Amino acid sequence: MEAKTRNRILTLLFFGVLMGALDIAIIGPALPAIRADFQVSDRSLSWMFSIYVLFQLVSTPLMAKLSDQFGRRWIYILDITLFGLGSLVVALSGSFTWVLVGRAIQGFGAGGIFPVASAVIGDTFPPEKRGSALGLIGAVFGLAFLIGPLLGALMLNLATWHWLFLLNLPFALVIILAGMRLLPSTRPEKSVKFDWAGMGILGILLASLAYGLNQIDTKNFLPSLVSIQVGPFLLLALLLCLALYVVEKRVDNPILPVGLFNRRQLGLAYALSAGAGFSEASLVFLPLLAVVALAGAGVTEKNASWLLMPVVLAMAVGSPMVGRLLDRLGSKIVILTGTVVMTAGMFLISQAADTLPGFIIAGLLIGLGLSALLGAPVRYIMLVEAKSDERSVAQGVIALFSSIGQLTGSALVGAAAASRAGLSELAGYSTAFLVVAISGVALIILSIFLKSRAVEQQALQSSSASPTQAD
Repeated sequence: MEAKTRNRILTLLFFGVLMGALDIAIIGPALPAIRADFQVSDRSLSWMFSIYVLFQLVSTPLMAKLSDQFGRRWIYILDITLFGLGSLVVALSGSFTWVLVGRAIQGFGAGGIFPVASAVIGDTFPPEKRGSALGLIGAVFGLAFLIGPLLGALMLNLATWHWLFLLNLPFALVIILAGMRLLPSTRPEKSVKFDWAGMGILGILLASLAYGLNQIDTKNFLPSLVSIQVGPFLLLALLLCLALYVVEKRVDNPILPVGLFNRRQLGLAYALSAGAGFSEASLVFLPLLAVVALAGAGVTEKNASWLLMPVVLAMAVGSPMVGRLLDRLGSKIVILTGTVVMTAGMFLISQAADTLPGFIIAGLLIGLGLSALLGAPVRYIMLVEAKSDERSVAQGVIALFSSIGQLTGSALVGAAAASRAGLSELAGYSTAFLVVAISGVALIILSIFLKSRAVEQQALQSSSASPTQAD
């Protein structure tokens, strides 16, 4: 494939992922207006995020598997179409119930956009270019969280909150039309029966896990774990893990191939992805920490979110830089360096958050470190290790572990903050970020066991695409 065509495909993927990422970042400014329109409580309003994450979790493995079985082009277009449909439902909603229905449809469509985009890169880019391409796609999230809140605030000054969702429709249409022309579509020569049993078990498992984690009371962490709202759902998720393993070993076309869980390199990638999600979840608490620690410097609830800018800017700059380094140095050095930098940032903010320079420097370190964990490097490992007909599923598994890490992190970090809040709020948040720093040490140790650059290059060169048939 010509470089010009690859670049057009990369541009298309970039804007598809950006659309999904912007919708997460842009919705924050709209929440007060939505709450006022429908007269709902803050607890009910939180379901706008929760239901999106839940349906995204369920959709990710399904869309990834369908992409491997029926072709990247049509599943990517399906994901964009569902996302656009969900946006329309939200914008036209006459009740908060329909807002949640639309958010569920959006989440279901968004679940496949990033994994399928990553798999397309694996299919169309030569090995020496994949890191840079993945780095560019990974930079989308930093860019979205940089411009999303500003764009949302600007739109709300010019129009109603409905237009934040209606704006997705023309972008979705352009991406769909361009995708039909540009995206390659490959499928296995032999069609096999879809694993509906595995998909059903996995869907219930993820729904139970997401709901159980979402209901944890961080101020009463241990008692809430055994409450009727949490304990049964987490137990059901654990039992379904065992059932899923039994089912997936027996079917010919598993939704989660057992082979994706029997290699050390892949296991390390999953653990690193979950750890990255855990660390990313702690960023939610940064503005709260800033208000408590920097009140004397004039930081209030109204301006505290600006202190997330060092993290966001560092990620926006770091992701493409990490992608280029990945092609030159390999995943081990990049991930190991990133985990060290992120851990240093987490430790610094746990100890020196009460000084503005310390807060800003810590944010820059955290953002640069997360660039090596949330974006290209871990997904690069999956492109090297997974077979060509498992690439999308492998990317989906990475997304699953990252989301599970995020859900777990928000609960555990909140619990750590609450555990010391009796001493002072600053002590509570400092303890929470110290816990994240300690988890970062574990990620450093895991990174040491990744394959060296030389071994990874051998695997990359020896990997060959399985027979496929173009549309």
